[in-house]
Amino acid sequence: MTYCLAIKVKEGLVAIADTRITSGSDTTQKKKVYIEQRDKYSLFIMTSGLRSVRDKAVLYFKELIDEGEVHNKLYKAVNAFGEQVKRVGREDKLDLEAGGLKFNLHTIIGGQLKDDEEHKLFLLYPEGNWVELGEGAPYVAIGNSNHGKAILNRTLTSESSMQLALKTGFLSFDSTRVSANDVDFPIDVVLYQNNSHEMVEYRYTKKDLESISDQWADELKKALDNIPEQWMNLVFDKMPLPKENSI
Repeated sequence: MTYCLAIKVKEGLVAIADTRITSGSDTTQKKKVYIEQRDKYSLFIMTSGLRSVRDKAVLYFKELIDEGEVHNKLYKAVNAFGEQVKRVGREDKLDLEAGGLKFNLHTIIGGQLKDDEEHKLFLLYPEGNWVELGEGAPYVAIGNSNHGKAILNRTLTSESSMQLALKTGFLSFDSTRVSANDVDFPIDVVLYQNNSHEMVEYRYTKKDLESISDQWADELKKALDNIPEQWMNLVFDKMPLPKENSI
């Protein structure tokens, strides 16, 4: 499975992707983030789904760029990548389904191109259609993401700082990691500041963030201990007293 998360705040974009690939009982590590960085052309692509579909679509897209295709706005690049996903579908979908595999590539694309007024974030579906994320939805997650959504929903707004977005994003990943055996370290982090036209990327290992994960677990336990308990008396007071054992 996969865990990919992208967060859009006014300051910029934060993206996180795990690197675990599961195939049957085998697990390997592979990068799930592709970055295209050129003059005033900055975007990242993260995917969840069949690796073969992802690699082929990314290769076709990169080939377009290398051959000189120009996109001045991010939605046009998203359209172009969507066309490559559909191209792979035309080539491989029937054979994949005949082999019992589902053509299920979901894609997050974020960044800013030459004529974009600000940074953008898109979710692209396997059919090639897409939605743009706006202020009302500051994040998008694909893959095995349900375990980590609670902290994102409770914490993030478009006014959040990039630092808070990364902190919250990591804790969301960590909640997923401890709940699902198909999501794990290392994680790749991508940062993009609005109007900078420059992506920053860093890979964190388990050793890098283990202390943060342990601290978060301890803080959760402390917070739970600090929750008042008087409200529970309404139900516990109704419990019958234990009966004495009779011989």
